[in-house]
Amino acid sequence: MLKVENLTKKYEKTKAVDDISFEVKDGEIAVLLGPNGAGKSTTIKSIAGLLKYNGDITINNMNNKTIDAKRIFGYVPEAPAVYDMLTVYEHIKFIASAYKLKNYEDKAKELLTTFDLWDKKDKLGGSLSKGMQQKISICCSLLLNPKVILFDEPMIGLDPKAIKELKSYFIKLKAMNCSVLISTHIIDSIDEVWDKALIMKDGKIVLSRTREEITFNNESLEKIFFDVTEA
Repeated sequence: MLKVENLTKKYEKTKAVDDISFEVKDGEIAVLLGPNGAGKSTTIKSIAGLLKYNGDITINNMNNKTIDAKRIFGYVPEAPAVYDMLTVYEHIKFIASAYKLKNYEDKAKELLTTFDLWDKKDKLGGSLSKGMQQKISICCSLLLNPKVILFDEPMIGLDPKAIKELKSYFIKLKAMNCSVLISTHIIDSIDEVWDKALIMKDGKIVLSRTREEITFNNESLEKIFFDVTEA
């Protein structure tokens, strides 16, 4: 489970995130929506432990910045972070070594095959397109079998087949009881997979609604999004 309580992040006098609280339960896929500048990426980076902030963030009841929390936590940033002089498979080996993963080879081959990287496993990261680099980042995060995973605009740069495979993997993660948080501003890219929608505006969560609630009220997530963000 991911739990965020009273998260606030200031840049000088500007509040990028203003006292927000939410949780993503085990086996739940939450989507964090909002226009540009709403505070989504700041929220994600705070959860990932990349920023200083005020508030409490826990991963399976452990502070998000502890080693034990990081062992069960995956993060796919908006801009792929790869090493230019490491091959695709050397990225996998590096992550396996850093996290002390054992018997990871079959999982690695499955992931690289799924995302069309197996035949490119010996190519250097710096020689690949941004979309391919994004796939490396996704594979490295999924290799951990995380209990909590964050995706920041994960579809950007991916080809249609990779988008289809990633959506399928979201469902696999849900079945594995993983807590999944996806930050995006492209609503239709995640339309089939989310369980809970969190909509941000001006650093605040202005609406939190489950799929069941929206379906019961015969509402549209897209309409709700524009109603609350353009009000």
